[in-house]
Formats: sequence, structure tokens, C-alpha cells
Amino acid sequence: MWIYIAIGGGVLLLLLIILIANYNRFVRLDKKVDEAFSTMDIYLVKRWELIPKLVDTVKGYMAHERDTLERITALRNTSYDGLSSSEKIRTNTALSKNLGQVAMAVEGYPDLKASANFMQLSQVLYQVEDEIAQSRKYYNGTVRMLNTKVETFPGVIFAKLFGFHSREMYEATPIQRSDVQVRI
Repeated sequence: MWIYIAIGGGVLLLLLIILIANYNRFVRLDKKVDEAFSTMDIYLVKRWELIPKLVDTVKGYMAHERDTLERITALRNTSYDGLSSSEKIRTNTALSKNLGQVAMAVEGYPDLKASANFMQLSQVLYQVEDEIAQSRKYYNGTVRMLNTKVETFPGVIFAKLFGFHSREMYEATPIQRSDVQVRI
């Protein structure tokens, strides 16, 4: 009789250890994704704050590109702090698309391209975009690890049990995927 109780207790203890270990893995992965998004978010906010300066500099030169500038301004006027993670990803994807259109339009304005203020802002923007790209890569890597754990067996069982779910990847826009035009 005691042997059955000991075996039953051992099995319960083993199940408890497996349950705790899986829960802790999910918590670590979830926190890693949160940390990666937070890192990326810092750079997105930096770009968010840089955009009005860039738009103001470009406005005077690009009167007929008003639609693009107005779309950027409208996106930028959204309260960033009030956005969810998914909304931040979608809004920044739209900003990237529109900033790419501004960069292409700038080619037709030699005076603007020669402006020291524009050159400085462009340099800072390129640096921030590079930082965003690096942090997106890290974020997507952590999301991939979490999503793999959430969507594969036996993780899918524990994910449902503990309430963990897949996260959204940060994907490139079609403009970001297209070839870069280099003009000399």
C-alpha cells in the first residue's frame, strides 16, 4: 500500500515539476518579447519625435508633395502612448512607407538636399532607422521563439493552460522590401 502512495506521490511531484518548468519557460519567453518590444519602442519613439522636425524642414520645399506630408503628420499626431503594441507596429509601418515616399520625392529638390538642417535631420533619421531595423530583428527573433513554444506540442497545451498566446511579428512593408534606387 505505501509503495502505491509513494509511486503516486512521485508521479504527482514529477507532473508538478514539469508544470512549473513549462510555466517558467513561458514567462521567460514572454518577458523577453516584452523587453525586445520595449527596446524597439525606444527607437520608434525617437523617430516619432524626429518626424515633426523633418516634416517642417521639408514642407517649405515640397509644397506639391503636401498629401504625403499630411499623411505623415496625421499618423504622427496620433497619441503614441495610447497605442497598443499591435497599433504601434501598424502605425510605424505606415510611417515607414510614407517616409520612403518623402525620401524619393526629395531627389527633385537639390536646394533641400543641400540644406544643412535637412542633411543633419536625414543623418539622424537614417541612424534611427538603422537602430529600428536592428531592434526589429531582435524583437522578431524573440517573438519567433515564443510563437514556436506556444504553437508546438506539448507547449500548445501549457500555453492554453496558462493563457499564453502567439505575438505579432514586425513585418517589412512592400516598399521596404523593394530594391533601393541609387542615383549618382
